[in-house]
This record gives sequence, structure tokens and C-alpha cells, in this order.
Amino acid sequence: MTFEALYLARHGQTAWNVQRRWQGQLDSPLTEQGRQAAMALARFVVEHSMDAVFSSPLTRAQSTATLAAEAVGVELRVLPDLAEVHHGDMAGLTAEEADCRFPGVRASREDDKYRWRFPGGESYADADERAARAVLEVQRSGARRPVIVSHEMIGRMLLRQVAELEPRETLRRTQPHHIVYRVVPATRDVSELSTT
Repeated sequence: MTFEALYLARHGQTAWNVQRRWQGQLDSPLTEQGRQAAMALARFVVEHSMDAVFSSPLTRAQSTATLAAEAVGVELRVLPDLAEVHHGDMAGLTAEEADCRFPGVRASREDDKYRWRFPGGESYADADERAARAVLEVQRSGARRPVIVSHEMIGRMLLRQVAELEPRETLRRTQPHHIVYRVVPATRDVSELSTT
């Protein structure tokens, strides 16, 4: 890969994050804390001399990424493949609601988390294919220090693609809204940096 370093950020906190609802490819607005996190990310991208900003097409990611792009004076590039894992019929539900509506289905996820598919939606394996395409498109842009603003689940697959990690390793990771992964592809070095 031609990146000097690639940064993976998550959108700011949303109303549904607070309610612990699965958003998937649905959207809910940023909270005040989420807007503050977006402003912190904008300062962070300037401090780390990023030269390109890419975003998921979902509003929560674009709202976060727009401030970052404006801060470094570049055009925001939206890539459809960066959308969150599609939660299908479970989108908009809490875990408890999903368990009531789909008894036993969520529990079966532990058998093979990478290939388990949301009813009517996607699996991590499906999203992994999209992540590979997105990383290739970012690479083709010629950016040396890009930031990608997306979501926690697709973000795991982006991290897997750039750092060449095994699915099991990336599926154990969580990404709070204030954490940005910095990946150096040449060494596969992964650092967790805080925007606060």
C-alpha cells in the first residue's frame, strides 16, 4: 500500500447510540456530545497533517467528516462501500427487542461471528468485501495520510484490510467515538489515538 499512514475514525455519538439501538444503515442524529466529538476530530486531523477525508454515505458519518474536511481544506469524498454493516430486520432495535422478535437468532452469532448474517442484512464477511474495495479506492486517490470516517463494525473490517489482520483479531476490538486507529501499512503497526 502507498499510504504513509491511514487513520480510521468513527462518527460522533448519536441518539440511538445512547439508546443502545442498532443503527446499521439507518440513521439518527448526532447528540451534543457527538457534535463535540466531531469538532475534536477536526482538530485532530489538522494536528496529524492528514491530506484527505473519506466518509461513509450515512448522515452521522458525513456530519462528523465534513468538519474534518473543512479543517484541512480538502473536499470530502463519500464512498458507498463505507456504509455500516446492514442490520437488516434488526436495524432500529435494541438487543432485547431483537431477542424477542428473533428468539435464539442473535445467540447463534457466537458460533461464527464473521459469517453470521443479520436477518435480511449483512455479515462481517459481506462487509469485508466492501471494506477491501473502499481501501483500494482510497489508495487510488494518491493520498498519503488519509482519514476514513465510518462506523464501528465496518471499521473493524477496514482495520483488517489495512493491517492484514485475521478476522478473529479485529472482531475483538471496540472503537469508542473518541478513538482513531492509526495504521502504518508498511509495518502493520496499529496505534489507538485519542482525539480528546
